[in-house]
Amino acid sequence: MSTYTEHEVVVVGGGTGGIMVAAQLLRKDKDLDVVIIEPSDVHYYQAAWTLVGAGTFENKETKRPMADCIPPRAKWLKDSVASFEPEKNRLTTAGGKVVSYRFMVLAPGIQINWDAVKGLPEALNKNGVCSNYDYHMAPNTWKAIQSTKKGKVLFSQPNTPIKCGGAPQKIMYLADEAFRKAGVRQDVDIHFFSPGTVVFGVEVFAKTLKKVIKEKDINFHLGHNLVEVRGDEGIAVFDVTGEDGSVTKKEVEFSMFHVVPPMSAPDFVRNSALAVEEGPLKGWIDVDHHTLQHMRFDNVFAVGDAAALPTAKTGSAVRKQAPVVVENLLRIREALLTETEAGALNNSYNGYSSCPLVTGYGKMVLAEFDYQNQPDPTFPFDQSEERYDMYVLKKWGLPWMYWNLMLKGKA
Repeated sequence: MSTYTEHEVVVVGGGTGGIMVAAQLLRKDKDLDVVIIEPSDVHYYQAAWTLVGAGTFENKETKRPMADCIPPRAKWLKDSVASFEPEKNRLTTAGGKVVSYRFMVLAPGIQINWDAVKGLPEALNKNGVCSNYDYHMAPNTWKAIQSTKKGKVLFSQPNTPIKCGGAPQKIMYLADEAFRKAGVRQDVDIHFFSPGTVVFGVEVFAKTLKKVIKEKDINFHLGHNLVEVRGDEGIAVFDVTGEDGSVTKKEVEFSMFHVVPPMSAPDFVRNSALAVEEGPLKGWIDVDHHTLQHMRFDNVFAVGDAAALPTAKTGSAVRKQAPVVVENLLRIREALLTETEAGALNNSYNGYSSCPLVTGYGKMVLAEFDYQNQPDPTFPFDQSEERYDMYVLKKWGLPWMYWNLMLKGKA
């Protein structure tokens, strides 16, 4: 039997985007009726999992109880969304609750599709196959690096949008240094496989990465998409796209393989009226790229990984998106309450995102850029250079900022 509840603002998702938006809304108006729908008991700082996989960050420091992260004045509905009825301003949860809203902010995050690669679920965490894209798996990457003494070591990136586009490369650069410190690098042959056509989408940063790749003697393969892992045999199978568009199969042996799985918007988003229906952004939440308001439902907004935005999916992007959503939602709300025109919405989100590209222990390139893949720097120096102070920011500064400022609606 279903139950029915009404709320002024419903936030779908208790990840970075959902918590930030709820916290900022309640800092603006502490009396707002805000509910967060989130099924998880734990909130993760996923940005540090690369460092966990490289043996330089404690995994336990990347999680906190969800109850400690939910803003104090927000309500928490511990459930997940099953379906939406945006034309009726309501949704239904997996637990059978019907929840109506005046406004809805979608921040459901991204769905990891392990089974989209044949044999991958069965191969994980055995025979050198690992991935940093899960709290429980990230420590296994470090174990795999430590136990690898020779042979081919592979790193891959899928042909879908992913959380933090630079993460597949970062763990490779750190593994290279770990192998050197262990004195086995001469016996390890490192290969990176990307389905794309470039090393990185922003040329000024790609130039630095190409230099790093050359210095580290890494074999970088473009046009390669992982389709199968035969873990027991130590074989990875790729679809290789030629210059003429033809696709052939290639089998590559490995002794260790860090896999980044394909990803998508959550199924309950993809199968809803809120998703883009056609084109390259099909399945992601259909919002205006600058106001972050839904293209068909004016009282719906989206932030974060599930939004159909042609920019990198990172927590830093959410940090720039959240204030835009908060301002626009409150502007429309005020117009409704006063029966006046809302006026033009804030359309200032320029596609900003940031990829902290760790290139070694104590070295990082802070890549910040916009929709046009043009640099959008924060600091008054050349951020395309490898710097120790940027590594310090990544390892210590950003985690502190995340837990103490971002999730509290202060940054």
